[in-house]
Amino acid sequence: MKIMVFLHGTALMHPGGMGRTREERVRQVLDGDESLYDFAAYVPVGETIQKLRTWSDQGAEIVYLSSHRSFENVGKDLTVLRKHAFPQGPVFFRKGDEGYGAVVERVLPDVLIEDDCESIGGDAEMTYPQIGPDIRARVKSIVVKEFGGIDHLPDDILELVK
Repeated sequence: MKIMVFLHGTALMHPGGMGRTREERVRQVLDGDESLYDFAAYVPVGETIQKLRTWSDQGAEIVYLSSHRSFENVGKDLTVLRKHAFPQGPVFFRKGDEGYGAVVERVLPDVLIEDDCESIGGDAEMTYPQIGPDIRARVKSIVVKEFGGIDHLPDDILELVK
C-alpha cells in the first residue's frame, strides 16, 4: 500500500507555529509570518513521524507531496525530513505547469492524506479535487485540518483505507 502525505500544512509546519494552536498557525499564514519562508527550518506537526513510522512498520510505502516547484526548495524538504527522521520515501512535486492532480495521477498512491488548505483558499487549492474521476475512484482521500496533524488517524493501515 502506497500512502502519499502532503508536506506543508499536513505533515510539516513553519517553525513559528511551534507552541501555537492550530488556529493561531492558520492566522500566522494569513498574516504572512516571516517563518513561513524558512523552509529549511520546518518542523513536524504533532506526532506525524510516529504515525508514519507505525504505517511504514506495517508495510506501507510512504511518499511525500511537496508544495514546492523548485529543486532547491524540494531539497530543503528532503533535508527537513532527514533531520527529523521521517520514514524514507521520495518527495514528489509539480513540474512546469503541472498541477497537484497530475502528480497524484503519475504516482498513483492508494491513499492521499492532505489538509483542507484553510489558510490559502480551501477546496480550490486542495489536491484531490484536481484528480481525474477515473483515478479519483482508485485513490482514498483523507482530509485533515490544516496544521491539525495526522495523530488522530488510525494506526492500522487497513482501518485507514476503509
